[in-house]
Amino acid sequence: MPHNLRSSLHLTSVFALMGCFAGSPALAEDASAMLHRLADTGHRNTASVSEVATATEAQSPFENLADLGEALYFDTNLSANRTMSCATCHDPSTGFRDPRVDVASGAFSLGDDGESLGDRNAPTASYAKFSPPFHVREDGVAVGGQFWDGRAMDLAEQAGGPPLNPIEMGMPDKASVVARLHEDDDYVAGFKALFGNDVWSDADQAYGAMTKAIAAFEEGDEFAPFDSKYDRFLRGEYKMTPEEELGRVLFFSQQFTNCNTCHMLKTSPTAEGETFTNYEFHNIGVPRNVATRDAVQKDVGFTDNGLLDNAAIDDPAYRGKYKTPSLRNVAVTGPYMHNGVFADLETVVRFYNKYNSKAEINQTNPETGRPWGEPEVAETISLKQLEQGDALDEKRIDAIVAFLKTLTDARYEPLLEQQQAAKAN
Repeated sequence: MPHNLRSSLHLTSVFALMGCFAGSPALAEDASAMLHRLADTGHRNTASVSEVATATEAQSPFENLADLGEALYFDTNLSANRTMSCATCHDPSTGFRDPRVDVASGAFSLGDDGESLGDRNAPTASYAKFSPPFHVREDGVAVGGQFWDGRAMDLAEQAGGPPLNPIEMGMPDKASVVARLHEDDDYVAGFKALFGNDVWSDADQAYGAMTKAIAAFEEGDEFAPFDSKYDRFLRGEYKMTPEEELGRVLFFSQQFTNCNTCHMLKTSPTAEGETFTNYEFHNIGVPRNVATRDAVQKDVGFTDNGLLDNAAIDDPAYRGKYKTPSLRNVAVTGPYMHNGVFADLETVVRFYNKYNSKAEINQTNPETGRPWGEPEVAETISLKQLEQGDALDEKRIDAIVAFLKTLTDARYEPLLEQQQAAKAN
């Protein structure tokens, strides 16, 4: 299929899915107009991979590196059975998360073989470009990278993982992926135009070019438009409801909550471009997802080592720690935590509250009606950070949830309406 037609179909199908909901004015735009609007917001990463290469030959079917990356992002031919692409687990129409909630309740993703399930919840790809390269600071705190354990240094390295993972896209090696790429004449011409005539001479080189292209696409503003109600509030274009405003004040409070301890990057609570994570790694005492693992016949006693699974880390003191996720689009990208153990955003807030309130009601998981499960890894919990806030009453819990919903990109606001309607029924 010619690239220009293939690209058009990708974007048309994505935005047609979003257009089936009533709501945000942004949804009325066609795909081209919407992407141009998002591109004008000015929130592009200054260290963008997309600056590495642009097409130098007029006959190239790809205008630039991001254009090539877009085609690759949606290409199911890069999986063993030709059924799975990056977009399968990071669907643009659902906040760049895995929309297949009928599989393992959305906690784990189904692989290309139609049988394999991972052990971790697929994180959203939205706003992922802002995570710094993985490193350990002088104070011993691990920061950044991609994946829950930070094992990929950057977006390009992350993009290279799933095609070769036997329980994801299932390709046996880089050479096999490159052979699939070579089946497409557009790729053959485009890679040469963007990376030079010798790009196909070496499998590692061609595979690396593929990952750079996908990273360039993921650095585009469609992944991070900064156009939520919160962003519009900062620009004076939206007035918070009283409940949302209370939640905002509580979230950024140094006295009443511990939310911003880990979920605030900027120094000012009114700074634009906030990603709502400091990218640090912490163990917050998340319990095993026993119910879902049992339902899909996975080992219910499995313990995820978290950061200790990162090849750059060998100190047991990091066991059970995970990268603090961005709260951008958090209300529409459940289930939550590294193992998808919580289905509802309110449950997450109540889970945090259990560290500061010993009342019986706050020691109960509302989704199960039973006490919160034991921590998957107990010895490395970040109690200092978790216990520094006050106990939250019902009004404040509701307010924080209301505020978190304002962090939803404009084009996903209809998904919130869907959620509300589903709860009402």
